[in-house]
Amino acid sequence: MPNHTSSLLQFHAGRSGAPRTAFLSSFPPRQCGIATFTYDLVTAVEGVTRQRACVVALNDRSEGYEYDEHVCLQIDRGKLEDYGAAAQQLARMPVDVINVQHEYGLFGGEWGESLLSFYEYAAQPIVTTLHSVLSNPGPTLRRVTRTLAERSARVVVLAEAATSILVNDYGVSRAKIKLIPHGIPNVTQPEQRHSHAKMRLGYEDRTLLATFGLISPNKGLEYALHALPKLVKERPDLLYMIIGQTHPGVRAGNGETYRSHLQTLVRDLHLASNVTFVDRYLSLNELLEYVLATDIYVVPYLNPDQIVSGTLAYALGCGKAVVSTPFVHAKEALAQGRGLLTPFCDSAAMSVAIRRLLNEPALRQELERRAYAASRSWIWPEVARQYNITYQEAIGHAVSQVEFQPSASSQRLDRHLSAREMDGARPEPRLHPR
Repeated sequence: MPNHTSSLLQFHAGRSGAPRTAFLSSFPPRQCGIATFTYDLVTAVEGVTRQRACVVALNDRSEGYEYDEHVCLQIDRGKLEDYGAAAQQLARMPVDVINVQHEYGLFGGEWGESLLSFYEYAAQPIVTTLHSVLSNPGPTLRRVTRTLAERSARVVVLAEAATSILVNDYGVSRAKIKLIPHGIPNVTQPEQRHSHAKMRLGYEDRTLLATFGLISPNKGLEYALHALPKLVKERPDLLYMIIGQTHPGVRAGNGETYRSHLQTLVRDLHLASNVTFVDRYLSLNELLEYVLATDIYVVPYLNPDQIVSGTLAYALGCGKAVVSTPFVHAKEALAQGRGLLTPFCDSAAMSVAIRRLLNEPALRQELERRAYAASRSWIWPEVARQYNITYQEAIGHAVSQVEFQPSASSQRLDRHLSAREMDGARPEPRLHPR
């Protein structure tokens, strides 16, 4: 495992006896959607349980990152031995349950197969959050995913469609699967804040479209650009904001080729006055300012199997009217009149949908109202409470499994119970991560 370490980390047992949780994931300052999600979830879980969580951070470079005090261990994604070593070290820590934030490209090996070593050596029960669930899997993908599910006490999915795929394509028990939505910030009074956000950004005289997130070719932004020429003839004040830096993985492999292609397309379509690129890192408050200022949020994504989109969830949480392609998460999130769907790779249809919302303010306001109302159960404190219940279920499941299978699991139970000891006579443990 990497030699570089974070500062000493002290855990405090919560008065409520809530599970002490370790998270295995990428983590900021690494630029990665899963890292951002995990940071927000860790913060929310700590707010609910009133105790410190720890993070096993997954590194995509040998030098690692300058992490904050949450990170107690680090794994080099390309070193198979790191996975088992991390699990063995966690077994000696005051941790009750492990939550793995899973995305296939995050872990080493074919389809992230290196992660199985961590599951093999883990003493505590595992809750696995699957950020992607792929239908019609090949043999290796099916074996890896099925093994992860079998060795998890609970499997969390972020869209209902993922449950059917896991049951039908992977043979996962439906009883083990828990649907918990993608968390969002608790944005209040979005209608009142809309005009103020526009003013602060200097766009009070513009009609704003927006897409945000790390940029990569699967975002389909060129189709959104092709939808604009007819619209700007009717609405010269229209401005499309493409917010976000190029995805680090895309930049490492292809540099800024895709962004350059989009910029060339803007020039070719004579949209220089109607498109702006916000190519910088934004804090959460800055990002929310841009989303609140937006009139119509555009999601031109190309992958029909995309199970979750944090950017879409954020837009709905800010009460935005949305025009999106019909990927899995969008079809669920925008159901019951919460947004408009257009076919994939169809700029003309996207243009028609945007024009409709521009010309029918009553419809746009109704979509905004429905989007905001539906997203209230997605705010991070609510999501954290659901995770905390799931952690407790996972611990109960693990203990009951051991009770029924003592010969196979007595050593695992001993290690698990040792990790859960909470008597006041013991000194507070200080962990010195490697």
